[in-house]
Amino acid sequence: MNRIVTIIFLTTFLLGQLITKDQIEKFAIDQDQKLFQEFYDFLSLPNDANIPDQLTANIEWCERSFKKRGFKTQHLKTDRLPLILAEKRFNRNYPTVLFYVQVDGQPVDPTKWFQKNPFLPVLKSMNSKGEWQEIPWDNLKKDYDEDWRVFARSASDAKAPINSFLIALDIMDEQNLEPNYNIKVIMDMEEEMGSPNLPSAVKKYRNKLKADRLVILDGPRHPSNEPTLTFGARGIATIQLKVHGPKYPQHSGHYGNYVPNPAIRLSQIIASMKNQDGIVTIDGFYEGIEISDKAREVMAQVPDDENEIRRSIGISEIDKVADNYQESIQYPSLNVRGLKSGWVEKEVRTIIPSFALAEIDVRLVKETDPNRLIELIKEHIQKQGYHITKKDPSDEERMKYGRLITFKSKISYTAFRTSIDSPIGDWLSSAIRNGFEMEPIIKRTSGGSVPISPFVNTLGVPAVTVPTVNPDNNQHSPNENIRVGNLIESVRTHLAILVQPYK
Repeated sequence: MNRIVTIIFLTTFLLGQLITKDQIEKFAIDQDQKLFQEFYDFLSLPNDANIPDQLTANIEWCERSFKKRGFKTQHLKTDRLPLILAEKRFNRNYPTVLFYVQVDGQPVDPTKWFQKNPFLPVLKSMNSKGEWQEIPWDNLKKDYDEDWRVFARSASDAKAPINSFLIALDIMDEQNLEPNYNIKVIMDMEEEMGSPNLPSAVKKYRNKLKADRLVILDGPRHPSNEPTLTFGARGIATIQLKVHGPKYPQHSGHYGNYVPNPAIRLSQIIASMKNQDGIVTIDGFYEGIEISDKAREVMAQVPDDENEIRRSIGISEIDKVADNYQESIQYPSLNVRGLKSGWVEKEVRTIIPSFALAEIDVRLVKETDPNRLIELIKEHIQKQGYHITKKDPSDEERMKYGRLITFKSKISYTAFRTSIDSPIGDWLSSAIRNGFEMEPIIKRTSGGSVPISPFVNTLGVPAVTVPTVNPDNNQHSPNENIRVGNLIESVRTHLAILVQPYK
């Protein structure tokens, strides 16, 4: 509760408004309970965009919640799920800030979660053995501990920023405060699918989305869990490789040494793409990447503890693309995110598989052309004697070519990077200073990807990410969670931005 008290105190102090301590405390109690209840309700809605019907209830929840705060909402139709645009104008002469949030979440495997259902939020505290133990949700109505965690899919990625932003708006309204800018909120229903329909939608609805600045409410803070601002993000392209072997799996005793094994061949292709130091060996992959002395100075100010990063992840050495974490994410990366061939464990069989499949993601930086990188990878495979197809080969192709691979690729979105010395950077840095009485940690870019480049490129709007969730939140993984203190501080962050004069 003290967090919300601090929020109100700082806000009213900054704006020169005087309200009594008792009023502040009563208001704080009302607001944190509202936050917890709305958060529980929102998290209880399944939101896997691969199952479109699951998003219907989420869309309705978002529309209802923003309308309750005086926003007008509308659907921006796409070829699949709509984008939801909420807008609130305070003065037609004010500038406009567009806030980006995502509503959908990653798919779930309930068997890997330590609770009955990933969409039934549970509250947990850490016991003396260092294990997370479930405690009653009603404990939040008492003198709660900020280190408790709420476990549920999308708890941190990224329903928490939406809920906390709504509560910050409530605080503004109850205190008769208004920002000196108009607000638009764009809600993405397919972010975890790579936002395939976003680029065309931004072009189609560019007039509706027009804004002067873009704030992305997404992502984890720096590992120190201190207030953070991120001025860029890598883009992403994906590739699927399918090496073909026999038309059907063959007995490894009868045909071993005779029928080439596609799993081994795919392994050889993948191994040829990187050396033992983890550096991509594809010709020209890193071409055009230059890191200036100024950029290195910015990165050096990020208070990373390299040993702690490695300890928390559980590794003793790193790839040698760069000497440290911050510099490593300034380069494009090539990652094998999944492999499939034959059967394993209890279902293992003595066969030569009929195919081997690899799913690859390529993280992009601002200096790289995704089409060029994809072509470089394709050429690298062709040099190893493979005939590339767009779909499974025909019988004629099987008899004509000794090495066959199906190559499919998709560019989701490119990278973006905003100048740290820009007006939006000064504005948000001031907001964090005023809201937390400390300097934000400034990151030149993040390693992850958010679909922001379509806005930057089409609307010509500068963008900065304001992450608020705890860095150890297990996003995209089983047992995703958010720290209760981070949920409260997310309200504080958004309120600091809302009261910070636009200039």
